[in-house]
Amino acid sequence: MPALRLRDVGFAVTLWYMNPNIHPLTEYLRRREAVGECAARLGVTVLYDDATWDVRMWLAAPEAQELPPTRCEWCCVSRVRAAAAAAKALGFAYFTTSLLYSRYQPHDAIAVEGRALATAGGPAFVYGDFREDWQEGIDRSKDWGLYRQPYCGCIFSEAERYHKKLARCIREAGQI
Repeated sequence: MPALRLRDVGFAVTLWYMNPNIHPLTEYLRRREAVGECAARLGVTVLYDDATWDVRMWLAAPEAQELPPTRCEWCCVSRVRAAAAAAKALGFAYFTTSLLYSRYQPHDAIAVEGRALATAGGPAFVYGDFREDWQEGIDRSKDWGLYRQPYCGCIFSEAERYHKKLARCIREAGQI
């Protein structure tokens, strides 16, 4: 888990929770609660940026209309930008992102953007290939009884996870 690895090498870790496109709001709140539970167990502070949750604004962005992988890369890069801006506004010397933990996110684009933002005068970007901790994080979250997200969070991802089930219902109803 990124927070543990960072703490192990000497960083004082503060989590910043920001997910502007999580759909529906109940999913956002479940994830928010899980982050809080995890932070409490790890003994780290979490700062919530709930005011940034705005699915309508996210969907209105032209990039949100793109198909994967373009949309997904834009989403992740925009969140790295937001993390860098928040770190700067909060007076932190360093920032990173838990997006580097996921095997499903555009890792290289996230790393390139983080480095570029640091070079442009922002807080230093701490790169880590946290995917190495993927299974350990899964095991720990299950042991702790934490909610585990079943999709990335955007409305498109939510629809994609149910697409096969809908297609099966249509076939069974003889509509195809």
